[in-house]
Amino acid sequence: MNKALKTRAAKILAILEKDYPAATCSLSSTNPLELLVATILSAQCTDERVNIVTKDLFRKYTNVHDYANADLQELENDIKSTGFYKNKAKNIKNCCTRLIAEYGGEVPADMESLVSLPGIGRKTANVVLGNAFGIPGIVVDTHVGRIAQRIGLSEHSDPVKIEFDLMKLFPSENWTIVSHQFVQHGRRVCIARKPQCGVCHLSKYCDFEPKAQP
Repeated sequence: MNKALKTRAAKILAILEKDYPAATCSLSSTNPLELLVATILSAQCTDERVNIVTKDLFRKYTNVHDYANADLQELENDIKSTGFYKNKAKNIKNCCTRLIAEYGGEVPADMESLVSLPGIGRKTANVVLGNAFGIPGIVVDTHVGRIAQRIGLSEHSDPVKIEFDLMKLFPSENWTIVSHQFVQHGRRVCIARKPQCGVCHLSKYCDFEPKAQP
């Protein structure tokens, strides 16, 4: 591990902790199953929209059996506004069927089991592990990936490779919260198309040059 890069990461972490001390998961949930479903719905959708949808969804579907036995078209309609609803509904239904068949209806608390479920990748698994079970993990969404590249913590574009790069740079006890801190920074400051570089406290570590606006 490059010592200079690790020192850089430590300084970045200190800034993020100062700017976003209360950063947390923005998906609303009260248990691992709700968080699993919400994270599936969050693909290509804002967390705000997901929270609007799950407010009613979680009252209608209260356990794995409700999802597993749901009429697929009805479930599709219930989550339609999150986008890609046909695939999401199929994954939720199939995932819950597998949870019943293989895990006694409970959401497993390990990476290997979670990623074996339909529609569950490392990103979703890390969200659930970190926020429902307290098992640290780096969640690489578009914000985390973008910022990691801009501030020189990863040269990769593949989310899994970025995840492992960041795992080497940050203490494991910070993995979950630093993911939230990156997300908050990406939403408020390091915006994809129009980053607010003039007010960014990470700018000294950033080589990104915004394109001039026409």
